Amino acid sequence: MGLEEYQAKRDFGSTPEPKGAPAETGQSRFVVQEHHARNLHYDFRLELDGVLKSWAVPKGPPEEPNIRRLGVQVEDHPIEYVDFHGVIPEGYGAGTVEIWDSGTFELVFRDEKKLVFVLSGQRLTGHYSLVKTAQPKNWILLKSKEGAAK
Repeated sequence: MGLEEYQAKRDFGSTPEPKGAPAETGQSRFVVQEHHARNLHYDFRLELDGVLKSWAVPKGPPEEPNIRRLGVQVEDHPIEYVDFHGVIPEGYGAGTVEIWDSGTFELVFRDEKKLVFVLSGQRLTGHYSLVKTAQPKNWILLKSKEGAAK
């Protein structure tokens, strides 16, 4: 996706959000941000391809195995967003953003329809998958039982 869509939706003169640019850091970080916008949701982000690949998860990421949660893929965010928290003013995404969890991940498998990874965070730990559905932006976020792969 790149950052063009992200940057086009924001007025960087009024938002504290980072403008950013694609950047390869050599790290594999993730962040989950609790976003009190028009509707409460959780933004799940994985550091891949020099950006944060991002999904809005309305009910929050699963903390127990075999719970499926809808993740709607949204525009890529800049790497600097991994530490972002604060208040986004009126306009796109207005509301309060708080870091709910963060840490690192190990990528186990990746293709255009599925990501398998192991999270090491404060709240989220273990094997997870993101599986694309028939709807273009919809994915299922699932925590697997330990040892389950692909």
